[in-house]
Amino acid sequence: MKPSVFGEVKALLEEKVEQFNQLSFIRQDPISVPHLFSKKQDIEIAGFLAATIAWGQRPTILKNANWLVKQMDLDPHAFILHHSVSERERFVKFVHRTFNGTDCMFFLESLQNIYIQYSSLEDLFLEKDDTSNTDYLHSIMNWRAFFFTIPSPCRTQKHFSNPSQGSAAKRVNMFLRWMIRADSHGVDFGIWKKANPSRLICPLDVHSGRVARKLKLLTRPANDWKAAIELTEALRKMDSVDPVKYDFALFGLGAFERF
Repeated sequence: MKPSVFGEVKALLEEKVEQFNQLSFIRQDPISVPHLFSKKQDIEIAGFLAATIAWGQRPTILKNANWLVKQMDLDPHAFILHHSVSERERFVKFVHRTFNGTDCMFFLESLQNIYIQYSSLEDLFLEKDDTSNTDYLHSIMNWRAFFFTIPSPCRTQKHFSNPSQGSAAKRVNMFLRWMIRADSHGVDFGIWKKANPSRLICPLDVHSGRVARKLKLLTRPANDWKAAIELTEALRKMDSVDPVKYDFALFGLGAFERF
């Protein structure tokens, strides 16, 4: 990319980051669900479940994610730690697209197993982290492996993306953005203080991928893990400290402005 074009693209993205990285963005986004809470563990649990079902129509995502935390008595951490098998069964009829009650109940069981052993998801996520790595691929894989250490339905494993099999892991990377990056705008939480936002991978979906290719930030045609890496490397040339802030711009241009 020519320096002049690079400068124009960066200027556009910086402008759109300022436009979409605002508190007004929260209301219509799945991140609104963890924003109901102030306790770290409540934010983690609500955020992880909201991110897990964050595909499809946004009103439906918000409706279903809010239903989940209400069924946990708006006290996710306490519910996860102390709920019984019979209390978990209140989720048996939950359905969000292909994520059904069987999947939901396993996610709750696995979260209970995690929080019995760890004080937060951050502690598990970073337990085997190698800070020499430029991204969090290995931490994602270690987290995912622990998530399925208890017996799980085969159908449920597809709902926790596996980047080692090529998935772009958009919803996982989105959740990590929520937890790790922080700025003065107050959209992302930045509650995982031991993690480094420069190592985040930009969430990649049909909207951000289309915009990134139009702006010549991405050449790979498939929205897979290699494409997410390629896009993030391009964004790091614009901001090596906080590359995934541009997720606001790419998604906003694609989803709201049909760029």
